[in-house]
Amino acid sequence: MKRILIVQTAFLGDVILATPVVSELNRCFPEAKIDVLVKKGNESLLSNNPKLHKIHTFDKSSGKWKSLISLIKQFRKERFDLVINLHRFGSSGLISGLSKATKRYGFKKNPFSFLYTKSFEHKIGDGTHEVERNLSIVQEFGASSKIRPELYPSEQDRALIDAYKTDEYYCMAPASVWFTKQLPKNKWVELIRHIGADKTVYLIGGNEDTELCNEIIAESNSVNVVALCGKLSLLQSAALMEKAKHNYVNDSGPLHLASGVNANTTSFFCSTVPDFGFGPLSDNGNVVQVEGLDCKPCGLHGHSKCPKGHFKCGQQIKFD
Repeated sequence: MKRILIVQTAFLGDVILATPVVSELNRCFPEAKIDVLVKKGNESLLSNNPKLHKIHTFDKSSGKWKSLISLIKQFRKERFDLVINLHRFGSSGLISGLSKATKRYGFKKNPFSFLYTKSFEHKIGDGTHEVERNLSIVQEFGASSKIRPELYPSEQDRALIDAYKTDEYYCMAPASVWFTKQLPKNKWVELIRHIGADKTVYLIGGNEDTELCNEIIAESNSVNVVALCGKLSLLQSAALMEKAKHNYVNDSGPLHLASGVNANTTSFFCSTVPDFGFGPLSDNGNVVQVEGLDCKPCGLHGHSKCPKGHFKCGQQIKFD
């Protein structure tokens, strides 16, 4: 095996959960050149990974079909020995299936899986972690069944976050794309008070999370809570989380950033459940959720509002 391409063009968490496949293929085929294809905007997550040869990007937001056709032509010329598609949607299936790679592997759920030389089951809800599902595709090559994701913040990333380090600090990532996957604002305020007004707390996220974080700071009435939304790159955020006393996250991307650097993590699962396969993989990673609700989970993904109107799965979260 000399040339391998791994395709994962979904969200940032999915890209992080694909890194164990990179690691295991590198271990099984140490001489092989391993490339990855990710959605444009996620490539920075894989910067500095010593196990990768090249990172390709798929521009889904501008000229999607032009980008798709260009990638198919490019990959056909490169003649990969193995293409592994971890994404389960059509565009990635076309790219992988038409790549002319000797072996084309992916999940049966992809609508173009008939173009693969071998396809695999992908079952959600039985407690199998997404990392295990991904690694099942490469089991025949001697890959492990489950290992932790890996991210590689650079020395520059670590130097930048040195300015934020204190003897004891905490990180919180309050926002999520989906309302029902996001611990309610008042609960973040409660958590800050629970930790203690004298402790340094950093609120991390993107620019779009600034308003929420500023509201949390105002309501917590703490001078030691600092919003860093939009001020750190993804790998810089991971580097900050790595050295934190503890990190508190939703069932969303920052959870997987923490797993990628083996950071101490508590994950709040509101409308979703860890049995879907997206829980923390840090050595010290735990889950907090409300048990016994007949309406939980209310779907694989979150909702823009609670279908029942009460949002008990978020509001009844307790801090020990």
